[in-house]
Amino acid sequence: MWRWRIEIVPFVTLGGITLHHRYVEANGRTPPVVFINSLGTDFRIWDETVSALDGEMPLLVYDKRGHGLSDIGDIRSIDDHVDDLSALIDHFGLEKVVLCGLSVGGMIAQGLYARRPGTVEAMILCDTAHKIGTMDSWNTRIATVESKGIQAVADGVLKVWFTPAFHAARVAELDGYWNMMTRQSPAGYIGTCVAVRDADFTDVARRIAVPTLCIAGDQDGSTPPDLVRSLAALIPGARFEIIRDAGHIPCVEQPEALTALIRDFIASLAPGAQTHG
Repeated sequence: MWRWRIEIVPFVTLGGITLHHRYVEANGRTPPVVFINSLGTDFRIWDETVSALDGEMPLLVYDKRGHGLSDIGDIRSIDDHVDDLSALIDHFGLEKVVLCGLSVGGMIAQGLYARRPGTVEAMILCDTAHKIGTMDSWNTRIATVESKGIQAVADGVLKVWFTPAFHAARVAELDGYWNMMTRQSPAGYIGTCVAVRDADFTDVARRIAVPTLCIAGDQDGSTPPDLVRSLAALIPGARFEIIRDAGHIPCVEQPEALTALIRDFIASLAPGAQTHG
């Protein structure tokens, strides 16, 4: 059942960048969960998970710079995305948050932790890593998009976003997510590719001292389970989980499984709850 409570003005300008967002308040003492989407997507990838969690905890989703309905801005590094997330957290007066980042969203979460560890209650790092891809692989993608557009890489990207079963049985959704990706700003997409290419959070991951859940789709061809597992191994006490029958975007392909993991993890943060290690 759809339960979004639509804000009258779901836009805010912070540091000269207008961000598109949704914030859903909730009663109780559960910390707000901030969802950070992946490269080439907007916050609609979280719709089913956020709808399922609505009312249980405060929820904030937003289109990162260069994506969706947010400004393109100038993207030179992950720090530019961290600037926006930090400003958005302050805008809503959130003292403590749980960060749930997918792919580049997980790198932005790690960047926010490096800058403001006291703000982060816990982290959920989905299909991401401390270092993603190589200089050559990113430069090849950037050059292709610059010369031929996002459409030239879209089919290959969607093969790792979703499993073969999704491609075979959910064709209309596949078309929709192809449209989502190819309608992103080329400048925003390229800038974020550069940001991911140059980011390395290996040392940051070793210093993370908050409860952390690392999640991987079992058929993720972009950040394979072994890569996500290597991130979990760097983070002291991190929990690692695999979602079956999922590619790179489990919040679309297996939202119920992801939601269950998030709900269980948030419950473990309550005072007196058993912490997963």
